[in-house]
Amino acid sequence: MTDQQKQDELDQLSINTLRLLAVDQVQKANSGHPGAPLGCAPIAYLLYHKIMKYNPTDPLWSDRDRFILSNGHASALLYGVLHLTGYKLPMEQLESFRQWGSHTPGHPEYGETPGVEVTTGPLGQGFAMAVGIATAEKHLGAIYNAAGDNHVEDPAHASHTPVDHYTYVLCGDGDLMEGISHETASLAGTLGLGKLIVLYDDNLISLDGATELSYTEDVTERFKGYHWQVIMVDDGNDLVAIEKAILAGKAETTKPTLIRVRTVIGYGSPKAGTNKVHGEALGAEAVKATKKNFGFPEDKSFYVPEEAGKNWLQAVEKGKKAQAEWQEKFEAYKKAYPALAEQYTRTFEAKMSADWAKSIPTFPTEKPVATRNAGQVVMNAIEKVVPELFGGAADLTSSTKTIFKDSPSFHVDPKGRNVFFGVREFGMMAMVNGMAAHGGLIPYGSTFFTFVDYCRSALRMAALMSVHSIFVFTHDSVGLGEDGPTHQPIEQLMSLRVIPQLTDFRPADANETAACWKLALERKSASFMALSRQDLPVLDAAKYKVFEGCAKGAYVLEEGADIILLATGSEVELIMKAAAELKTAGISAKVVSMPSFKIFEEQDEAYKLSIFPHGIPKISVEAGATLGWYKYIGRDGIAIGLDRFGASAPGPIALEKLGISVAHCVEAAKSLVKK
Repeated sequence: MTDQQKQDELDQLSINTLRLLAVDQVQKANSGHPGAPLGCAPIAYLLYHKIMKYNPTDPLWSDRDRFILSNGHASALLYGVLHLTGYKLPMEQLESFRQWGSHTPGHPEYGETPGVEVTTGPLGQGFAMAVGIATAEKHLGAIYNAAGDNHVEDPAHASHTPVDHYTYVLCGDGDLMEGISHETASLAGTLGLGKLIVLYDDNLISLDGATELSYTEDVTERFKGYHWQVIMVDDGNDLVAIEKAILAGKAETTKPTLIRVRTVIGYGSPKAGTNKVHGEALGAEAVKATKKNFGFPEDKSFYVPEEAGKNWLQAVEKGKKAQAEWQEKFEAYKKAYPALAEQYTRTFEAKMSADWAKSIPTFPTEKPVATRNAGQVVMNAIEKVVPELFGGAADLTSSTKTIFKDSPSFHVDPKGRNVFFGVREFGMMAMVNGMAAHGGLIPYGSTFFTFVDYCRSALRMAALMSVHSIFVFTHDSVGLGEDGPTHQPIEQLMSLRVIPQLTDFRPADANETAACWKLALERKSASFMALSRQDLPVLDAAKYKVFEGCAKGAYVLEEGADIILLATGSEVELIMKAAAELKTAGISAKVVSMPSFKIFEEQDEAYKLSIFPHGIPKISVEAGATLGWYKYIGRDGIAIGLDRFGASAPGPIALEKLGISVAHCVEAAKSLVKK
């Protein structure tokens, strides 16, 4: 037997080991998806054994290649790979697949399993986050890589590239059916993301049956139209052809690459090529038949032949060596570019620069300011001290005001910090999550608040992953006026507050906006802002201790003993006016601004009671759904808000007609306080 034949046999043994580890995981759990792992194991083997740059002993090495399993239901495949390549994922974890407390959940979860780059499962989002990851790589490469730089301090190190990695994606038909993949594939081609390589598991089967039932477009021509390179591999078991295609993808530096790999779902099992193998365990007899087909012992589960185990584990030493070589070069880079190296290290460690918060402005009280405009002032004031802040809007930059005035667009210059996402709200927010998961950036995306309904699942994913994504929503209430109920958010604010781990911010004025931006940057977790289109009076930051108050989620603007008026955003102005009017009627009103439910709930009980003591009637005012306010005002309180859709009219008139008014608040207060 020739050396090549021996290697071919070892390759096949290693691939089949991976296949059967996936089968055993699903079978023991009696839950999961064996079909894709059986068909795609050769792709995973090539990537992790031969192609990718990574270190299993340091899963967070900043310059590793990223692998995204967009069809996250195939998680048993990824867990098998991670175990075999030496990540800290012992066999007991594979044996506990999909069980309580294991690190092998039903779909891959970021932060739960070493080697999992993002949470996937909702189809299309992994694809979209990978586009965000590749965008981050391109931007950071333009910032940090020294090749051709005119200000090289040490020409000997001019060619070092601390950011030089690829993003690989494995996806299925379902990913490419979802609209979000269309959105982001289009943008990826426009942005020329040459280090993005997507391997498409083209197996002609979906859960309901043959893909021809619902999916008949020419995928190749579609992606070519998106300005991608497309390569077809006719046999998913042909390692030579798959490797050749991946190398061709790496050679194409100006376009992302889609590699269509024709696989057989459930390959090697009695149910191969059918939808019956997609989403359920094979069953004991079919498992035995599959193992027999691959020449493995039928009575052994979670079996790793010694030769295959050693072959897979080459990844450990290979990865250590690659990272050590990178680190040696980075040490030289630090001497040549000390400032850039310090920034690189700081941002990948998710630390803010020293004294950065001193650049956050405070606003004078003389002139009303829309909170969207205040946000723009804050962003541009901190531009230089928070260089990791990066993002844009869904074709609404002039309206959401989320742009760095002194920076070019990313499309024109990869160093630019302004991304023009186009009208792609869902794709934009998923890309933001990918950028955040990549590291080295604090990304943001923005659009009108009512359009959160287009991208809610991405916000949920950001919260689930606890990544540092910032979502900026403007035009936050019926106060936006004439655009009418299609553009006037009602239920959006309260519905986002119920997402676990997502921080809400609805600032009352320019200074609260500045305080909320500070908190959003410091908290290192997902958050959103709801900002006004209309101008609002500015609170005296020193008098009301706005920054300290916002850091508690809710705080007192005016003390009072008879009734508590609480509000968020633009309605804080209203309750302050109502309190003044009530005072003339002999009613003492306590005024509370509550910019963040989430942060308030993090406070201790003593503080919460100091804001909302028992025994005092309470009224909440917010130009949105009232559901949720009764937790704070009690069943006997009055929630002034909107449990209907808005109307097209000038903003002040719309608010007045819909009952969001000083008069309504005063009338309600008098009904609760009998004097």
